[in-house]
Amino acid sequence: MTSSEQIQLEKIADADYEIFALLKQRYSPRVFKDKKIYKQHLNQLFEAVRWSASSNNLQPWRFLYAEKGSDTYNNILDCLSDFNKEWASNAPLLMLTAYKEKTDDGKENFHALHDLGLCMGSMTVQAQYMGIALHHMAGVDWKKAHEKFNIPEGFHVTTAVAMGHYGGNLDDLPNNLKEQEVANRKRVSQLEFAFKDTWGDQK
Repeated sequence: MTSSEQIQLEKIADADYEIFALLKQRYSPRVFKDKKIYKQHLNQLFEAVRWSASSNNLQPWRFLYAEKGSDTYNNILDCLSDFNKEWASNAPLLMLTAYKEKTDDGKENFHALHDLGLCMGSMTVQAQYMGIALHHMAGVDWKKAHEKFNIPEGFHVTTAVAMGHYGGNLDDLPNNLKEQEVANRKRVSQLEFAFKDTWGDQK
């Protein structure tokens, strides 16, 4: 067994209750195999997005993606926070997510951001099924991205995503990130966020 395979096993969530195996296996690596994400695989991932739920079926999500080695990839990388730049260049593919802010009749779409998150959940599970890892990043300069890519008015760049197959070489990371890559996963208890009848009531 390789060290990357061992990390994958150790990253399986120690769930308090039994859940879908793909959800337990999913984690956000900072190293990826040096392996291309094929067009067919991207089509499958975006098809999972296409069939995700959205308010009034408005499907407000939008994506801009690029393969490593392209100018667009380098421009996306340039929009990331300094911390994310340390490792994101390991990914074979980088992507920006965005949402349409208003409905076609000009009303504010209050649920657009929720729908973007929901569709990214669908994409993430589909990717996990295919052995592809997604690392979602909040650390992106959306204003810079809007300027670099001429994002039309009415759309809002929200996050960046690093995409690749699990199984990268841990030595591709600086030492501080190696430690994070193998650290135990932690989550808060359900009691801290799921309340019955009364807000804050832990039952």
